[in-house]
Amino acid sequence: MQLNSLYPVLATDDVAGTAEFYRIHFGFETSFEADWYVSLRLGAWELAILQAGHATIPGDRPAATASGILLNVEVDDVDAVHDRLVAAGLTAALPLRSEEFGQRHAVFVAPDGVLLDIITPIAPSGAFAEQFSEEALREARDGAA
Repeated sequence: MQLNSLYPVLATDDVAGTAEFYRIHFGFETSFEADWYVSLRLGAWELAILQAGHATIPGDRPAATASGILLNVEVDDVDAVHDRLVAAGLTAALPLRSEEFGQRHAVFVAPDGVLLDIITPIAPSGAFAEQFSEEALREARDGAA
């Protein structure tokens, strides 16, 4: 089997508003748009927005609105993204902070209820460094330099 694509599809009650949020705040561009489904792209990354309860979802498994989802968005400079989002009127649900396990991050809530964990990897400290593979630890240290 050759995997050609893998991306999340977020079910929401406000397809247009949710798609606009990701376009405005993260620079996604629309590759397909209907009133019930929007496909967004940013380089190689894809994100789709689906109207909750749409008929394309099997009747015995209706798509509920997105909940319990945490999307990690890894960026080069979390401080800059955090400041830009706050300047745009968003409030961080988890304030910007550095974690011992190797992340500097802040969490925001998208209009669809999805939690967006905006992350820049940093070098882990203490015992956490021992839990990473050598390659991952090297990448974290190189990214923090």
